[in-house]
Parts: sequence; C-alpha cells; structure tokens
Amino acid sequence: MDPPPRQAAPSSSPFPRLEVLDRSAAHTFARPAKLINDGPDVAHFLTSKAYRDIGTFVMQLNRALCPRSKTQPTDSAGIESFTLGAGRERDPEPVARLRQLLQRVEAFVDEAPPDPGPRRFGNVSFRTWHALLDERADALLREFLPRGVLEFPSTSAGTTTAAELKAGEEGLLETGEEQGEAGPLDEVKAYFLGSFGSAQRLDYGTGHELSFLAFLGCVWKLGAFKSEAADSERALEDVERSIVLGVMGPYLQVIRRLILTYTLEPAGSHGVWGLDDHSFLPYIFGSAQLTRPIGEGSGEAMPLEGSLQGAPRPADVAKVDAGFERLRRDNMYFSAVGFIRDVKTGPFWEHSPILFDVSGIRDGWGKINKGMVKMFNAEVLSKFPVVQHFRFGALFSWDQDPDAPAPAQSVHMANQPASAIATLAAAAAAAATAAGTAAPWAQATRMPPGTGGGPGIPYSKAPWASRGVGGGAGGSSAVPPLPRGGPPDTGPLPPTSFPKGIPGKANNQFAVTKAPWAND
Repeated sequence: MDPPPRQAAPSSSPFPRLEVLDRSAAHTFARPAKLINDGPDVAHFLTSKAYRDIGTFVMQLNRALCPRSKTQPTDSAGIESFTLGAGRERDPEPVARLRQLLQRVEAFVDEAPPDPGPRRFGNVSFRTWHALLDERADALLREFLPRGVLEFPSTSAGTTTAAELKAGEEGLLETGEEQGEAGPLDEVKAYFLGSFGSAQRLDYGTGHELSFLAFLGCVWKLGAFKSEAADSERALEDVERSIVLGVMGPYLQVIRRLILTYTLEPAGSHGVWGLDDHSFLPYIFGSAQLTRPIGEGSGEAMPLEGSLQGAPRPADVAKVDAGFERLRRDNMYFSAVGFIRDVKTGPFWEHSPILFDVSGIRDGWGKINKGMVKMFNAEVLSKFPVVQHFRFGALFSWDQDPDAPAPAQSVHMANQPASAIATLAAAAAAAATAAGTAAPWAQATRMPPGTGGGPGIPYSKAPWASRGVGGGAGGSSAVPPLPRGGPPDTGPLPPTSFPKGIPGKANNQFAVTKAPWAND
C-alpha cells in the first residue's frame, strides 16, 4: 500500500506533527485487527508506521502543553501556562462535541447500576454497560463526530494492506464480504470501543488508554480539527492543547468513575512496582504543564530540565493538604496521583514507591517529563501484555516504516514471550524424545544421565560428583571419598535475609529496574 499523503508542518515549527489525510485523494480503509500475538510481533510493531504515528502524536501534544513565554513586551503576565478547567468554553467545536460524546457515554452508568453481590474485582454489571456502548456506538459517533470525518472519500478496490495480509494468514478475517467495503467509521469505532476496558476480563489499563489516544489520532488524521487550526502555529497549538485538556482530561474522569463503580481490575499491572495501575499519559502531559517555559513561536525543543516559576515541587505529590486538592483540579499529574489516593490507603511511599522516588528528583519537571516519555516507550509501547490487544488498520498501519531503525536490544525486548510456533515445536520435540507416557510436568524433574541422583535439582555441584559413585567408574558406595587435602573452603554460608534499605526507595529491593532518568 502506498504511504498516505502527509501534511507538512507549518514553516515556523521544525517539529513533526501527525499527518492529516488529503481529501482530494481517496484513501483505503481497513477494519482494524489484532496482530500482536507473540514476542517477535512486538519487534515488528516497533518498526511499524503505527508506532511512528503514536510517538509523533504523543510528542506533538506533549510540547503543546509546555508553558509559553510571551513575545509581546506589553504583556504584563509574561508567561502563559495551561490548566485543566480553564477556558474550556473557548474550545473548538469538534473538541466540545467530543466532550459531549464522553458525557453521553458516562450517562450509561445510570442504566447499568452495579450488581450488589460481594466481589473483590470486576462487577458483572460492567458487561451490561459495555453492551450498551457497543450497541449505540455507531449512532453516537455519527451524532458527535464532524460529518466530514465519517464521509471521508474511500476506496477498497484492488488494495490489500499488510494488516489484512497478516490477519488473513492467521485466520483472523471472517468472510470475503467482511474483508471489503471498510470505511472510516469502521476504524474510528474499533479504537473507540477499545478505550473503555474489557467486558470479558472486567479490567482497564494502559492498553485501553492507548486505544483512546489512537481514536483521537484517527479523528485528527481525518481532518476534524483542520479548519479550526487554520494552518497557523498558534492555532495548531491551541487545538492540540484543547485535545488534551478538553477531551483527554474528561475521558480520564469517565474512566475513573467506571473503575470506582464497577471495581475494574488493573490490566497488565506491575503491582506496587508499577507507575500506576491504570494510566500513564496524565503523567506525561501533567509534567509538561509544569515544565520550564519556551518562547512562543520560537521553535524551541521541549526543555529537559527546569520548572515553571511558582510550580509545585515534585515532592508535593506526597502531601495531603488543601494545596494538593487545588493542584489536582488544575494539573493532570496531580489529578492522577489524587485518584491513587482515592482508591489506596496507607503511606504514599508504600503503595506508590515509583512515584515516591520520582518525587525526589531535583532537576525539575522538565527532567520528570523527559523520563516519563522514555518510560512510556519502555513500559507501554514495548511491553507485550500492554500492546497485544492494540488493533491495526490503515490509519494506524502495521506496514513497515521505511525510516525506522532496528529496535534496540534491551531488557524489555529480551523478556518478550516466545513465538507460539517455536514453543509448540520445542514441546513436540521434547515429547518425541521422552520415554513412556510421563506427565508433561515430570520432564522438568528428569536428571541428566550419569548423575546418580533421583528426581529433582542436582544439589551436589562439587567436582568429584561428576565421577561415578564410590570414587571410580564402577564404584557402588553411596558416599563419595573426600578430595585430597580435605573438603574445599567454600566461604561463609549464604545469608538468610537481605539488608533493609530506606522504605520506599529502590535499594529496599534487591532486583528492581531503575527508572529511565536514574541513569542520566
């Protein structure tokens, strides 16, 4: 498939923006399909056009939220910052309509009250809520999305995308009729429905949040905001800010109500050693809100350190006072931390040690923002449990990005699950060489020939243990002779406990992956 035409970034900005499709040329759409099924698929994803577009969109929105230094000498304020609830009445019409869409979706909670039965996670009434969303999705999108988005010129004649080829090979496409005649609604709807948790698993996590980001990316690509932006740098930045503060912010509020109402389980959570059980993007965008200002229209890159004058200190996330409540209303980072406090009890360093460690950074919110972007790439986009449910169509394409470098080998890449085909082949080979009809788990306890031991781990690793028992090839004694000079000195016995570090710090654990910014 030929790459879609791109919209060049305005001349005043050297930074890339997500493409907006050209309406004068018909575009080929495809029904998004799940294509990440094992570890090697993650490596392909990291070189795909979808990965490129996700990264471009995140960085585009991230920079838009950075405070700006005014260029007009008559402006007494000097610096302009951007907060959650300020000036939402001035949002562009498409942003206001998307916010109304989220309000309608949230209202479905009243039609599907939670089941009163006792349970720890996952109220079954969430499936009723999700069924209402699925049933009404088409009508909702037609009502609240601009007409031009859903009437985008399309064609499917004679073109097959890489995603359709892979899905066909793996038997993921239904019938010949299902494979054709896909339109923009099919793509937008797939990401929209994937944004509100799993009705099957009764959970919500960063993969669903990623799907909503892709939904907004589809709406951007289809030109919903183009007329509002007017192709000027200032207008583009205003639209980008309104997308985050006027749509992403309300979306997170809807999600938090769903989590509290239906006790949704964290999806793919790292537990106490994860950044957050459910979200990641508010930490990127919230830290950008507090970063050192850049000149308006100057083309400066995102600051890598420093903070907005008068911004709260990173350590303030660990405080509970009236100032924190004000900050959570204005800032996405503090809003996300505030929700953690709503659902968890105990000391902050105990239930959120990663965020507690981040709060000790002294180089300002710019440093935190840089680390959050790197961590998003490593912990969300590069992790199989998170991206395995992401779907690929034509707007977020599985096709190879011709400019993508090979994915760097890292701990994250090395710990991907093996290919299902390779796993089955290895299991078949092991079964063919096994004698009798032993249970599959019995193979793990078979000792290598000649060790003389029974089932289990070969405990003795002394050099003389490799000789036959009794000291010779044909010996029969159960006790091996002592080596010349007596038993070797192997040092002190291993400790039975590990030293404790400072509570909440990484040195209190003996196997912890450091945050990305800790290496700088």
